[in-house]
Amino acid sequence: MREIVLDTETTGLDPQSGDRIVEIGCLEIHNHMPTGKFFHEYINPEREMPASAFAIHGLSTEFLSDKPKFSDISGSFLEFIGKSQLIIHNADFDLRFLDSEMTMIGAELIDRSRALDTVSLARRRFPGAQVSLDALCRRFQIDLSSREKHGALLDAELLAEVYLYLMGGRQPGLNLNEDGNVKKSQTSESSEVIERKLRSHTPTAEEIEAHEELINSIKNPMWRLDQ
Repeated sequence: MREIVLDTETTGLDPQSGDRIVEIGCLEIHNHMPTGKFFHEYINPEREMPASAFAIHGLSTEFLSDKPKFSDISGSFLEFIGKSQLIIHNADFDLRFLDSEMTMIGAELIDRSRALDTVSLARRRFPGAQVSLDALCRRFQIDLSSREKHGALLDAELLAEVYLYLMGGRQPGLNLNEDGNVKKSQTSESSEVIERKLRSHTPTAEEIEAHEELINSIKNPMWRLDQ
């Protein structure tokens, strides 16, 4: 089962007011295990970066000025996600921005039924608890030391780990490394069962004779006092 964990960074909160996508990060997982394949692009939003958004992700107008436009990367993006289910934290936010970008280039909108919202999933599992990505990472003891600012690919990698826990826990002995690849834990133990042949418990003639010699060497054994 192929799924795509997806995250975006934007210039603000509302595409209807002119806010645009500035970064897309996608991570492929297969049968609930990361494959190491990913899609990542910075995008020129063709507008100034508000200070409030820059404070969140650190992507400046100057940095994004020479990056491709959404229309330039839309083909490779759509090819990467294919028809797979999309795993998104607060899916409505990202999908509203993707709808806006797709509409501007005249492309078909992404079917919302393809999206699994991990916010809704977390709320069902932990009613009343905080379900932000940071809060869920802390709950599952996922390392957040590299997350000084938001980043689409980094957040997709963290969300992939959160999603695996929400779906029943990661496979033991496996985790994500810095590149989003799977690596085997050095502390995992082998579960291999060693098969041993059955042995006979019937004593041999030599064993019976040795036993008798031992018994006869004991003076006045209590089990022979009545003999």
